[in-house]
Amino acid sequence: MPKTKILASAQDVENAFYEALERADLELMMSIWADDEEIVCVHPGGPRLIGYVAIRDAWRRIFENGNLFDIHISQLSKVTTPFAVMHSVLEEIRLRSKADLMAPVTATNLYVRGAMGWRMVSHHASPVPPLPTETKSEAPKVLH
Repeated sequence: MPKTKILASAQDVENAFYEALERADLELMMSIWADDEEIVCVHPGGPRLIGYVAIRDAWRRIFENGNLFDIHISQLSKVTTPFAVMHSVLEEIRLRSKADLMAPVTATNLYVRGAMGWRMVSHHASPVPPLPTETKSEAPKVLH
């Protein structure tokens, strides 16, 4: 799929990614991905998808489901080089139809800079396990 818009920064790509996710906009979603058969996407609890066609098909199925999401991003950690940027974020995902249900997800997004600006090459999202409940123990805690 030819890309027409040049994205000036990795942050522009990330903003467009989450906008596409919230709007369930397949064309916007796929416009930010690199035209490369080595791109990778892993949805929470899902298999590793490789290549533009597989990733597009997965997003199409998600968006056709009719669910709209509100997403809050926090805890950004990033690594930046001149031609690649990695963002690690915490996504708080809520279904608009069930605003009281929130799914915390940790995501790693990888962007590369090429002739057409910045593009996403990897999105890996995993559910955040529940925090352990604290139990009182009579034994003192010993650190190394």
